[in-house]
Amino acid sequence: MSLASPSISAAQVLQAFHRDAPNLFLGAAFITTGLVALAFSALRRKRDPLFIYFGLLAVLYGLRLWVQASLLGLVVPSTAFYPRLRAAINYLVPVPFVLYLRSANFLRSRAAIVAAYVLAGVDSFLAVATFVFGPELLFLRINNILVIAALAVLIVQFIRNPPRHDKDFIVVRRGLLIFVGFALWDNVTGIYFLIPRVEAVGFAVFLSCLGYVAARRILERDRQLTEIQNELDVARRIQLSILPAEFPRSMHFQVAARYVPMTSVAGDFYDYVVAENGRAGLLIADVSGHGVPAALIASMVKLAAASQRTNASDPARFLRGMNAALYRNTQNQFVTAAYVYLDSRSRELHYSAAGHPPMLLLRNGVVIEVQENGLILAAFDFATYSTVTHRLEHGDRLLLYTDGIVEASDAAGEFLGREALGELLRKTAGSSPSEAADRILSSVQQWSATQDDDLTLIVCDFTESSALSPGRAR
Repeated sequence: MSLASPSISAAQVLQAFHRDAPNLFLGAAFITTGLVALAFSALRRKRDPLFIYFGLLAVLYGLRLWVQASLLGLVVPSTAFYPRLRAAINYLVPVPFVLYLRSANFLRSRAAIVAAYVLAGVDSFLAVATFVFGPELLFLRINNILVIAALAVLIVQFIRNPPRHDKDFIVVRRGLLIFVGFALWDNVTGIYFLIPRVEAVGFAVFLSCLGYVAARRILERDRQLTEIQNELDVARRIQLSILPAEFPRSMHFQVAARYVPMTSVAGDFYDYVVAENGRAGLLIADVSGHGVPAALIASMVKLAAASQRTNASDPARFLRGMNAALYRNTQNQFVTAAYVYLDSRSRELHYSAAGHPPMLLLRNGVVIEVQENGLILAAFDFATYSTVTHRLEHGDRLLLYTDGIVEASDAAGEFLGREALGELLRKTAGSSPSEAADRILSSVQQWSATQDDDLTLIVCDFTESSALSPGRAR
């Protein structure tokens, strides 16, 4: 260690260290706390000015304790810059302090706001003047007077405006009041006497109050997150319970469904509106948005579909009835849907959709798009729908799906698309509906870099006579 002057002895350095040790320790603690607050603010998606101003205040306050320690005056080589820094840092500390008080809504009265901003503005000017012209006793006296006046106004505001009924606010305000009291004492006595500073003790109390509140809020947030997760788990089980587990055993239709929500609950929905030997009515729907709001609307979709069972053999009328039930009841969220009614006796399929991706039909190794779209559900009371009819042939395989399947994107942002989905469907020829559903879903998940939407699909096979067990939905 090189000393600033050859005449300074090691004993003097040691004596200065013992004298400055508390402030050096507090300075290190304040700087560390401030850097953590700034790092936390930088890592958050939404920048919080409260953390930024508090971090700057803690760092500057800690640096002031270090820079003004007599130990550093002994060991730092004598330069023109160092005395200016020691004096100017006094004027820099109030600036983030004022900004913090304003962000935390501690400055409630107009007088307090004006006094705080006058202090910040004048102190910024004094800091620049000190760096340019050097330390001046006049600058120090001006700062002392301004700080005394501003703190006095703040104390008067505290007395006139008692703490609101918020435990955290009360704790922080008391810590701030202690700090203000110590700072006021230092600035008043600093005008007349040179005495050891006690303001740092008040700042440590203030910092401890903030730490207590932060720790309590983190624990409270963890508790709330646990409760929310538990509620979401219950909501997920409830939502899964409204989805049909499996299609009943049928001589003509084998059905498998797959449902993979993006979050705990989702807006995708499917149902077997008709599930009788010789007839099947398959509905798939997709509510706009994600999460709990979409899941609630999906529950409404199930009720709307259930109310239209008498129209199950007429897809166009079925969707019109659903639209009437949902209109003005979905909080501006809309629903796309596709419904197909299959009749083994007439060997026909009747299909209609509301803004939904087309159904795919695999027949003799060729994939055919079946499309008959009307307007989305729940958006327009005048929406009309029509039905398209196709012949059913032995071995036909139908695929209903939501847009999360075809809009799954890879790392380059390229969608899977309907052509690729059709090719995946074509490759499932010869496998059971359950195996086909698994293979398609697995291929989509392998293609997608991340799951950005709910994934739902229904695979249905038609045979003239079948005793095979249906695939389970999951």
